[in-house]
Amino acid sequence: MSSAAQPPDPAAAAAAAQAAAAAMLQFTIEAWTLLAIGILVTILRTYARIKAVGFRRLQADDYLVWVGVTFYAVETSLAYSVGAVAQGLANNAMTDEQRAALSPDSAEYRTRVIGSKIQLAGWSSYSVLLWALKASLLVFYMRLTAGLARTYLIRIYIGFGLLIASFMTILLNLFLSCRPFHKNWQINPDPGNVCQPAISNQVIWVYLSMNVITDLYLISIPVPMLWQSSLKPVKKFGLIILFSGGLFVVACAILRCALIVTDPVNGAQLAGSWAVRETFVAVITTNLPMVFPLIKIWLSPMFGSLLTTMRSQQKLTDKESRSDLRTFGGGSHQSWRRRGGPPTANPITNITFNESEERMVDEVKMQDLKAWTDTSTTGSIPANNNNIRKHVEVEVVSEVRDGSPDDSRRHVVGDEENQQHGNFSFARGPRRSSYTGHGRM
Repeated sequence: MSSAAQPPDPAAAAAAAQAAAAAMLQFTIEAWTLLAIGILVTILRTYARIKAVGFRRLQADDYLVWVGVTFYAVETSLAYSVGAVAQGLANNAMTDEQRAALSPDSAEYRTRVIGSKIQLAGWSSYSVLLWALKASLLVFYMRLTAGLARTYLIRIYIGFGLLIASFMTILLNLFLSCRPFHKNWQINPDPGNVCQPAISNQVIWVYLSMNVITDLYLISIPVPMLWQSSLKPVKKFGLIILFSGGLFVVACAILRCALIVTDPVNGAQLAGSWAVRETFVAVITTNLPMVFPLIKIWLSPMFGSLLTTMRSQQKLTDKESRSDLRTFGGGSHQSWRRRGGPPTANPITNITFNESEERMVDEVKMQDLKAWTDTSTTGSIPANNNNIRKHVEVEVVSEVRDGSPDDSRRHVVGDEENQQHGNFSFARGPRRSSYTGHGRM
């Protein structure tokens, strides 16, 4: 009897089974721990937003992150099922002889069919999860850049179009690339690589390309604006890193695809494992801009003296540059519209960490600043604090020129220039301006 026909070594089989069980246990702990952390971060983000603006003023991005985290839980469950239910098997990694010898009534055959269907469901949940998080970032950018140049809004609208087009592309590719559809879980004959969802090159590369393109475009909206600003280097790079979390998602996606392509035998198990890791990074980086200010507030008592010193230095710097823009969408001493537009293409010249954090969490928009009416004349009280107040006192003094020339030259203090010009002179009272709200004029 040839060695190929000899039964497998029981000791080797037992060792392989033990190693597989240990790997499954390790992945289970990792996957559910990452899911718990992702849910916790999403809860913290929602708490920060409700605390800042109230439940009724939550925006679309606050709900889209929950769509994402819901499908993250679905994806984690499916990834766990790849090992726990399908035992890492699908309709890939089989020779033609093995496919022909495998009986449709066998347990392995049914397991492979279930495993292939789980892979399809995993790709689907992966799609909804990532693209919901991308959409939430675009809505967040709309709030963040409210009041800035219209070019930013146009770029965000282009981003929505790109998301819709890429989402349709990946779904159509997933469900239409293998025809007829049931070949996605066909065992015998070999359906071909395109009909093996665990390791399909067409599915993998289309997902990777659409994922990378959309992530890089999302990063291109805030990062160049920050890069060209006149921020201090530490603040500038801190905010750039905060808004460049998509690069970590891109890195995880590339690593995941590379591992699947280079190891087609264990492709099913690798696809589930790295999908969970990649989407965990996506959940964290999407929520980080909202959670960061809350964490900073909680940690401030521990680093109180250091933060006080930094803030005092920051205030001195702010006083020296009062004419600069303070927040995303905030006001400045002079209106851009009066001057024909912002001074630069990226008008974030003096934003600070504290101000940017308030802008991220709160609803502060330049167009919400309303003119203030003097309560002394109307008897009304401003409805809210987002307004601008201006007060100018003017005293008008008149006299009739029927007396002597000397009488008509009565001196008015503060208006020596107008004493020579006839009947009327204006004594200008002190100009006072005050403002409330988040903008300056």
